[in-house]
Amino acid sequence: MTTIEYQNLTNLEDLHKTSQPELGLVCITVGQQVRFRTITRTRYLKLDSEQKVSALRELYLHNLQRLNDALSFCQQNQIRLYRMPSGLFPMSDMEDEIGANILEEMSADLGKIGHKSQALGIRIVLHPDQFVVLSSDSPEVLQTSIKILERQARTFDLLGLPRSPWSLMNIHGGKSQRTAQLVKVIADLPEAIKSRLTFENDEYAYSSSEILAVCQQAGVPMVFDAHHHICHENLDSYDDASVTEMFYAARETWKHPDWQLVHISNGETAFRDRKHSDMITAMPSVYYQAPWIEVEAKRKEEAIAHLRSWWLIENNHK
Repeated sequence: MTTIEYQNLTNLEDLHKTSQPELGLVCITVGQQVRFRTITRTRYLKLDSEQKVSALRELYLHNLQRLNDALSFCQQNQIRLYRMPSGLFPMSDMEDEIGANILEEMSADLGKIGHKSQALGIRIVLHPDQFVVLSSDSPEVLQTSIKILERQARTFDLLGLPRSPWSLMNIHGGKSQRTAQLVKVIADLPEAIKSRLTFENDEYAYSSSEILAVCQQAGVPMVFDAHHHICHENLDSYDDASVTEMFYAARETWKHPDWQLVHISNGETAFRDRKHSDMITAMPSVYYQAPWIEVEAKRKEEAIAHLRSWWLIENNHK
């Protein structure tokens, strides 16, 4: 992988200059370098107001420092894509707004971290948790989903990250056969959310073609996941023609094609096993055309290093 001169990167549209895809680290490392703390809702609710403020402030400061450490780890290992944990600041979307207020007080510290990511050319993205279901027919679930996205979008704003798919928030379609409703909900979302929102195909509810239709109608980018696609379509190869077709169709939904992000994972015990394997040992050939790939493997940074070594050996044999 070509060494990146981070300090010289200034234009986001010109960041991708290497001949191989940029491989992304998902949330934590398999080693202890990148780890975060949390607090359960049950424990939080047992605290009085003063204890809640103290507990969350300490936790947020700790996790913010670890986010800084994560960026340093990515820089040291030439990783330019990092998926931030959705639970980095737990309880920040609670009705009491204690966590939200603490984050506002920490805005200067958050801003420094965001500035660091951009100065290093490290792209930060997010995958909000499974409770975000914009296609739900329950008004309560929809309201909660939007609230979670608003909190995540506000965190991105505090970090100073751009309101664009460069700093995307990626979610699944949710309840099946709700395409029209999903498109309508997206249209009414606040700009801080919609400007960053992307959708990913899944193994169950929304096939690649179905989520592509949502993205085309709503005007948001599609994150293509080849493993979800082969599981949903019951395919025997990542090089099935439909994989290539959907990869390029998804690219068309990106206003900046060089920002296109895809996911890769392998089955743990069988090709179509939905559980993720430790390493990546198979990948669609078309993914060599991907600018950015999130590596969804259990061995995290080790899987990234393995893929780089694999590509190096392949290139030497050409």
